[in-house]
Amino acid sequence: MNQPVKHKIFSFIKKPLIVAVILFVFTLIEIYWAMGSFSNKLSSACLDCSFFDDTYLMTLFSTVFLSIIFLPFSLIKNSNLKVTLQLLLLILIWFFWNYTIFVDRESSWSTYLFKEEVMYTLHFSFFPILILSIVTVFTLNYILRKL
Repeated sequence: MNQPVKHKIFSFIKKPLIVAVILFVFTLIEIYWAMGSFSNKLSSACLDCSFFDDTYLMTLFSTVFLSIIFLPFSLIKNSNLKVTLQLLLLILIWFFWNYTIFVDRESSWSTYLFKEEVMYTLHFSFFPILILSIVTVFTLNYILRKL
């Protein structure tokens, strides 16, 4: 392959790859920070699955999904709207995964009401999601603006 073709391919792949790596790293950190206290508990869905296996799969799914969704967001000119949409989507996805882990590793072994599950998940997730979602979105937008 000649140089111009390699350069075009790399420049085409660079943005999605950077977005995916950032989302992967921050999602993994968020799940471990928020739900790490349940890492020693058994999963009710898969007794042989480790916390790392669950977290890795959740992070992988989130990375693919969010990368596909976040790339078209770069076309939005209104930066406030773009950042708000990115934050909301990231918060919802991360809260969903944290809720899933809480249900799988804690509440399924006991008698929690839905409201209690949500409140406990919110209790464990509030600061990790708040801090890391803001850091993630601003890091993504800063890096993508520099490209």
